[in-house]
Amino acid sequence: MMERILIVDDDITFALMLRTWLSKRGFEVATASSVAAARKALGEGKFSLVLSDMRLPDEDGIALLQWMAGEEMTAPVIVMTSYAEIQNAVRCMKLGARDYVAKPVNPDELLKKIREALEISAQEPPTPKPARRSVAKENPAPESLNYIEGRCDASRKLYEYIRLVAPTNMSVLVNGASGTGKEHVAQLIHQNSKRAAKPFVAVDCGAIPRELAASEFFGHVKGSFTGAVGDKKGAFELANGGTLFLDEVGNLTYETQVQLLRALQERRIRPVGASREIPVDIRLVAATNEDLEAAIARGTFRADLYHRINSFTLRVPSLSERREDIPLFADFFLDQANRELDKRIVGFDSGAAGALAAYDWPGNLRQLKNAVMSATLLAGGEYITVADLPQEITGESGPAVSYSLRDPLIEEEQIRRALAAAGGNKSQAAKLLGIDRKTLYNKMHLYGIE
Repeated sequence: MMERILIVDDDITFALMLRTWLSKRGFEVATASSVAAARKALGEGKFSLVLSDMRLPDEDGIALLQWMAGEEMTAPVIVMTSYAEIQNAVRCMKLGARDYVAKPVNPDELLKKIREALEISAQEPPTPKPARRSVAKENPAPESLNYIEGRCDASRKLYEYIRLVAPTNMSVLVNGASGTGKEHVAQLIHQNSKRAAKPFVAVDCGAIPRELAASEFFGHVKGSFTGAVGDKKGAFELANGGTLFLDEVGNLTYETQVQLLRALQERRIRPVGASREIPVDIRLVAATNEDLEAAIARGTFRADLYHRINSFTLRVPSLSERREDIPLFADFFLDQANRELDKRIVGFDSGAAGALAAYDWPGNLRQLKNAVMSATLLAGGEYITVADLPQEITGESGPAVSYSLRDPLIEEEQIRRALAAAGGNKSQAAKLLGIDRKTLYNKMHLYGIE
């Protein structure tokens, strides 16, 4: 059956050109020049997708989306908008638009977005994404569906690579700074793989005590060591058939690396204290914010394990490399903060939006999310202002002191300064440093900081 597209645009010449172009590519296309006409067309016939301009003579694209939602129409909507109206595009996506495209329209880009939207629509309802828990856990949680793809070139390249590698069985190494969303990338790889119906098990390699590493990965039998009061399945067995995600894999001890390499090579494991081996079938995704090749040169990471886990490398760009996406991410995090804090903040005023766009974000998406959450809590009006943002972002109380870990030569000093500035509060110190708490604990241990 031919897929039907409704074009909603009051530029008759443009709409006719687009209709002709899409018709030649196998679509049945109808046009409407106003929201009223679009409602009539949608009410009279079924459409696979709606392609709507933002500005229309009677109402706007937002009104059309709201009407479609009220009528429980599930056809995906792609909004066409100018770059200057990016905030309206974000609002449309919050109301359910599948995507947006900037005018003047790039035909090839538009065709790609249409096909992606139709493909996703055909596959709905989506499978819930897995949630992260403790050291080695499985099972997805609905709230992990909350994510948004960036739109800049760096973001598009990342998600294009994810879509390419996900259906394969290749081991993937996800490389990126702290706070860039490496586990989110691992979850997307799993969800778009042939193993999506099987478990996704995340292991925090930095949180595993040396003496319990074998048990965490391979399990143990009752009585195999002091404290083994019952049989336990390890991460490999829990992930059997699915995906095993090793976060901060560079933190593994050399002994554990040897054990891990053998398990990956043999595809068999032996639980601690067991007399027999268990066959396992897992897809491995590992993540690190370290330079593993430098670790190999130092002799702290095995080269053979590195090549085993690195069939394909995905580099997650830092937020400072995705500045065009900052308004999109900030608005997305604002939605989350509004729900969590039961607030009704509309958006950011021009001063706050400018401050967010100008800041370097050493803590990346995690830092942006925390900043937006804090600002949402403090905001007293409809919009977040500069006064609501953290001082390290606005710099309003004089030159802001930078604690970000950019220079390995002074890393220990920066950590000690941040701890002092935070009054010993490790969570606050981690925020100042732009890293998560577990990474701070690992670095404190490395430098012997109590």
